[in-house]
Amino acid sequence: MDRIRLVGGNKLNGRIPISGAKNAALPLMIASLLTDDTLTLENVPHLADVEQLIRILGNHGVDYAVNGRREKQQEGYSRTISFTARNIVDTTAPYELVSKMRASFWVIGPLLARMGEAKVSLPGGCAIGTRPVDLFLEGLDALGAKIDVENGYVIAKAKNRLKGNRFVFPKVSVGATHVLMMAATLARGETVLENAAREPEVVNLADCLNAMGANIVGAGTSTITIQGVDMLSGARQKVIPDRIETGTYAMAVAMAGGDVLLENARPDLLQTALDVIAQTGAEITPTNSGIRVTRNGHGIHPVDVTTEPFPGFPTDLQAQFMGLMTMAKGRSRITETIFENRFMHVQELARLGAHISLSGQTATVEGVDMLKGAPVMATDLRASVSLVIAGLAAEGETVVNRVYHLDRGFERLEEKLSGCGAVIERLSS
Repeated sequence: MDRIRLVGGNKLNGRIPISGAKNAALPLMIASLLTDDTLTLENVPHLADVEQLIRILGNHGVDYAVNGRREKQQEGYSRTISFTARNIVDTTAPYELVSKMRASFWVIGPLLARMGEAKVSLPGGCAIGTRPVDLFLEGLDALGAKIDVENGYVIAKAKNRLKGNRFVFPKVSVGATHVLMMAATLARGETVLENAAREPEVVNLADCLNAMGANIVGAGTSTITIQGVDMLSGARQKVIPDRIETGTYAMAVAMAGGDVLLENARPDLLQTALDVIAQTGAEITPTNSGIRVTRNGHGIHPVDVTTEPFPGFPTDLQAQFMGLMTMAKGRSRITETIFENRFMHVQELARLGAHISLSGQTATVEGVDMLKGAPVMATDLRASVSLVIAGLAAEGETVVNRVYHLDRGFERLEEKLSGCGAVIERLSS
């Protein structure tokens, strides 16, 4: 099993290309199930989750073709991939596939809308919380689907097409918004989704669906209206740059110091997070080619944050921010409101010398003058990269185990950081 070894103390200087967003690419790939034409996606990141979803879509009969890499781009970075679901050969998503990646449950919406039926394994729990699928099922039920749960599978049927309806999300859910928006594109009549997620990834999906012939307005607001159509066609869509990767590397620079241009990054996708990072003492400067992040010679200021749905501070940056706050000049409080059990990185940060106490969903971080390298264990995707951020400033050597978590969401992390002067390498077993 691969590990990442890093030695702290070097400032980061240079350029880091920001990849396409994993959280946008996955629903866009799933949208290919809605049409028998070809959907071509640009800027698809090369990640373990993307490869797993390609296998899952293949189980349903989706063909794919990788169209090579952009000129002067290193092999392995974001690609253009075409997906063609000309013939759906299987409407079942089995447990052995769904259990490996929760987002694969989202195929239930397109399969049900296009084929009138879907049998999808319940995804079960995960390391950062239960993430129940109740909202998905309530929404599909509102669209006229007959839902049964048997032997760990959701069996959904809509023999005479789904029917448009009004659905109010009891709580904001990005995944359920994706699924219901996709399902409603082929439903009869009008669907209105209220208290919908406003995340940029939802807007990216809506733009793609509209390019395929859907009629969606309001994406990016809390009310999305979809006029159902009889069929969708192929299209070409670019995956937005990854706002979580952008925030992660911005925090890495704030932690280690230096001057880095985050190429292709878009400030509008994470303005709240950028404002918080600026409060810690880093300078954030939008440019024509991305976002420049600098911190030279100043201590890290403590800042309190609370995770919220977009446009608030993202839960997917909470662990990374905690890593940054471990060396702040004072006390900070981090409150997690989206997922339960998302503080498992606390014990691993403590192995590096961090002083963190927990009370319910709030972590209180007392900044220390110095962290010291140690072997640590990644527990999930975002927790793993928080250990990398801490290790960049820790004295001595840090070895992060279980880096397969990192490979799920960060494209060539060690290459991007080493290119800016970090002492970091992958150790293969």
